[in-house]
Amino acid sequence: MAAKLKKGDKVVVLAGKDKGKQGEITAVMPKDNKAIVDGINIAIRHQRQTQSSQGGRIPKAMPIDLSNLALMDKDGKATRVGFRVEDGKKVRFAKTTGDVI
Repeated sequence: MAAKLKKGDKVVVLAGKDKGKQGEITAVMPKDNKAIVDGINIAIRHQRQTQSSQGGRIPKAMPIDLSNLALMDKDGKATRVGFRVEDGKKVRFAKTTGDVI
């Protein structure tokens, strides 16, 4: 099945502690049905110091379930994603406006 959300998409969080926040997808894990969004679902992780990096408490973006994310259309509102065939190619489109993503 084709992916509704991909790396680089602008999304809005629908549920959880970061509800209403917006960000860009930096990684998608289709097997786990999760994505990492820049600046969303931040947790503190303890990092051991090495020769190349400083140790300490490092803020890190943790994965969030794809069902809690919605794509943003050009108006900045949450939209669902649909698929249609245009010129022999399968394309994604925003259900609210009908625009190709």
